[in-house]
Amino acid sequence: MRTTRGAATAAVTLTLLLAAGCATEEDTSAGGASTTTEMSEEPADEEMSGAEDDATAEEEMSEGEGAGDMASGDAAPVYDFSATTLDGGTFEGSELAGSPAVLWFWAPWCPTCIGQIPTVTGLAEDYDGEVAVVGVGGLDDAEAIREMAENDIAGPTHLVDDAGEVWQHFGMTQQSTFVVLDAEGEVVLEGQVPGSELESVVADLAG
Repeated sequence: MRTTRGAATAAVTLTLLLAAGCATEEDTSAGGASTTTEMSEEPADEEMSGAEDDATAEEEMSEGEGAGDMASGDAAPVYDFSATTLDGGTFEGSELAGSPAVLWFWAPWCPTCIGQIPTVTGLAEDYDGEVAVVGVGGLDDAEAIREMAENDIAGPTHLVDDAGEVWQHFGMTQQSTFVVLDAEGEVVLEGQVPGSELESVVADLAG
């Protein structure tokens, strides 16, 4: 009987020891998993924080650049040109800013342009001081442009553009073409338009 009790006691003790050992291994394993998770989460937080900082910096740079561009742009790009007048002086496109303007691109040898002269000179006379009317002579030599402008086209401001720089600035590829600007420098009419349409648009701009 003593032998049986001793064996039973030993078996119970061994079972308790094994159970305690398993519990210790599970705790250790669980603790290790928790530590690994915490270590893997810390770099992720740092990466997210770094991404937010980069996004904020890019946004600030973008806003700064935009503000600088607005501050430096005092006039519309359409006014960014210069040309030679009939008397050899310099005409700056910025002189057109603040009021409507009609630019007429013509050539001395063009029959259509000759037919447009009464409309152009009429606009210059009717809206003197309200709308700038500018003839931009091109596609010929300076002498031919100057001679026809002085003798046959009284009233408009004339630019001698034998080099085609003003034509190129406005994207012109053919004569007898008009560009009408409002007071802010926006193009409101462009092309080979009938005189009646041109006169109507100019009247609206003059108010």
